[in-house]
Amino acid sequence: MSKTVLTINGLSVGFGRSNDVEAVTHNVSLSISKGETLALVGESGSGKSVTANAILKLLPKGSAHYLSGSIDFDGIDMLACSERQLRGIRGARIGMIFQEPMVSLNPLHKIGKQLVETLAIHRGLRQRAAEDLAIEWLGKVGIRNPEQKVTSYPHELSGGERQRVMIAMALINEPELLIADEPTTALDVSVQAQILDLLKELQQELGMAMLFITHDLSIVKRIADRVAVMQHGSLVETGQCEQVFNSPVHPYTQKLINSDPRGRPVAVSESASAILEVNRLRVWFPITGGIFKRVVSHIKAVTDMNFELKKGHSIGLVGESGSGKSTTGMAILRLVKSEGSIAYQGNELQGLDRKAMLPYRSKIQVVFQDPFSALNPRMSVAQVIGEGLRVHQTLSEQEIDQRICEVMAEVDLDPESRYRYPNEFSGGQRQRIAIARALILKPEFILLDEPTSSLDRTVQAQVLDLLKSLQEKYQLTYLFISHDLNVVRSLCHYTIVMKQGEIVEQGETQALFTEPKQPYTKQLVSLSSL
Repeated sequence: MSKTVLTINGLSVGFGRSNDVEAVTHNVSLSISKGETLALVGESGSGKSVTANAILKLLPKGSAHYLSGSIDFDGIDMLACSERQLRGIRGARIGMIFQEPMVSLNPLHKIGKQLVETLAIHRGLRQRAAEDLAIEWLGKVGIRNPEQKVTSYPHELSGGERQRVMIAMALINEPELLIADEPTTALDVSVQAQILDLLKELQQELGMAMLFITHDLSIVKRIADRVAVMQHGSLVETGQCEQVFNSPVHPYTQKLINSDPRGRPVAVSESASAILEVNRLRVWFPITGGIFKRVVSHIKAVTDMNFELKKGHSIGLVGESGSGKSTTGMAILRLVKSEGSIAYQGNELQGLDRKAMLPYRSKIQVVFQDPFSALNPRMSVAQVIGEGLRVHQTLSEQEIDQRICEVMAEVDLDPESRYRYPNEFSGGQRQRIAIARALILKPEFILLDEPTSSLDRTVQAQVLDLLKSLQEKYQLTYLFISHDLNVVRSLCHYTIVMKQGEIVEQGETQALFTEPKQPYTKQLVSLSSL
């Protein structure tokens, strides 16, 4: 019988100040053995991440309270550990992959420096040896050109690449326990498969125990030995993976298993006029070298993109991380420099200055991939959602507050929570705040950059239904960037497949998914159906 690495017994965690503490997890008990993978699943706000962060005492010191229970790691009482003892365990014996990499990576330091730093602290490696190991691990987790990317800053990487850096950082010290909080959220299906295979391979090699938090049940089937299901802060079902999937006992577990993206895109008029026309769009980032910093080459992020998006329609933009999907979106929003034509309702956007672009900003909105980075942590939810109204419209504070309450209710958020701050919400709730911020200006066109990637299946289905109903109600037009082909099939009328900055294949969604022509598209479609 394998040795038990981690035992959580009767853990209850609450948040609040002094006498006003509200429990968010209730008597959670679970254990993980050496070499075993336990998947912790449940909807956003169910207490998964709170439980995971409690293991290393990473919850906010002022407001988090460990109300009852114990956490035992290899005979160590984690809740009784001093900060100094915890520093010796964090990163060295227990690795953690966080859900939102942009928050976890230092924006002021290059990727290489951050990897080298963890090796220097925990393993005492010298600079050159640490740099070589950092490059090796970036390659291991599927980052192309690791020798080049090691000198990049976090903002210069795609969402998926940042997630892979976090995975490398968590595994580079070969921990005994890995806590993986949505580690493949931002990854396309092909890289996701590589990462899962890598995690399994390393687990066997190191005998590592793994607590794997996810909302994607297809991943659970693929990687987990046992499953623990959480709802409203409590464990409602635990069992062997096969047993839970084949014979779920609890109604909530049954609901989760039956919540895969479904349905078809909303009915649209084929004779609708074009709202967005993109021709020969190119985004090349210069690489300089030599004493005079001359341009010696280019990173060809996007090359010669051509497509037309009709009013009320949705186009899905799919492809592996780093393929240029988000860069295409940022170019259309005029947030990165580009060449080529971007015409919105027949008006050319290229060359417009900030003042000339302002009237278009209220018509064109965006929901970013990483909601925590996109929301100002010093602003309340009401301030975040209402900010656009204050910039683009002249309304009284009472009218603004009314519009905020209406849009929060529309995205299934409690309007009474509008005075709370982003860090007080779960990942899925933060994504809904970001959607509410985009909707409040009643735009015509919304760029959705992985808007459902951080959501569990039940909430994802609700958000997709919401996006469809809003599209039907307001004739909204979507450019939907995603790595989840099942979500794209449910929402998008037309799909463009990208690889290494270029279009590989494009066409009507159902036809493209049923009979893909290019090998890369065939690979994506086959992996999405696993």
